[in-house]
Amino acid sequence: MSKVLTIFGATGKQGGSVIQTILADKKLSSEFTIRGVSRDINKPAAKELTAKGVEMVAADLSDADSLVSAVQGSHTVFVVTNFWETMSAETEELQGRAVTDAAKAVGVQHIIFSALLNVSEASGGRLKHIVHFDSKARIAQYMRDSGVACSFVWPGAFMDDFVQYIRKSGDDEYILALPIDGDKAQMPLFLASADMGKFVKLAIVNYPKYIGKDIFAAAEYLTPNQLMAEWSEATGKKGKYVQLPEDIFKSHMPLPAAQLIYENMLLMQDPGYFAKGELAPFLNAIDEKPTTWKEFARANQDKW
Repeated sequence: MSKVLTIFGATGKQGGSVIQTILADKKLSSEFTIRGVSRDINKPAAKELTAKGVEMVAADLSDADSLVSAVQGSHTVFVVTNFWETMSAETEELQGRAVTDAAKAVGVQHIIFSALLNVSEASGGRLKHIVHFDSKARIAQYMRDSGVACSFVWPGAFMDDFVQYIRKSGDDEYILALPIDGDKAQMPLFLASADMGKFVKLAIVNYPKYIGKDIFAAAEYLTPNQLMAEWSEATGKKGKYVQLPEDIFKSHMPLPAAQLIYENMLLMQDPGYFAKGELAPFLNAIDEKPTTWKEFARANQDKW
């Protein structure tokens, strides 16, 4: 009898990537029955998953009772939370605790959580507004303390975001303008919609090797100058990086998230998005390489 793998955020970038990766793997798709969790199982994206054989169930991370039903009978549960939906770190943390409690109550054997760095601690309190990182770190600690076996996959900086950050300036030049040093900041670039599943698969296939461990999910570290050099090579368009002063950068960011986004950029310079953690151990361990920035830029050059 196959085991149940329950995936939260099934119709989103991260959960969707996990589902597609498992479905594409003959061994895993026979070993696990995939259960996708979404608040609305009647929307088109959910119906597409149902057509592919995914058991779709309705649940809400803010509804504890629905979570127990969603994870009932599961061997492994992939959890992703979304700060941006409520803009509340407290709400996100409560959701993470609730799904952990539900998993423990029904005897789930393995939780895989989309986690991030506790930036307030790692920066010695210097960067204290990146609340969506800190909330995920607190959820991860709660999971560690719960007694349920857990693994943690840390998604890198989303490549998709740079589509809006790289902007045309004048007739024939594009500029990336951020408040960080073009040669010192290290950005761990990651295409979550295509590649999150590859790193989650690592935790599933090698269970229990990664219990209690962090897996850094990114294709490569690039500085802003390297990013723009590769972007130009991939697109054939002229581009450069410009370092902006804090006030100018923040003036272009939406309130009330301007300080959060500003500090999120500073994080990539010090202490580092993954606290300078190495990518090589995980890139060498996964069986399908993630999308590089140059590949992404080439495939999406029509967006600029």
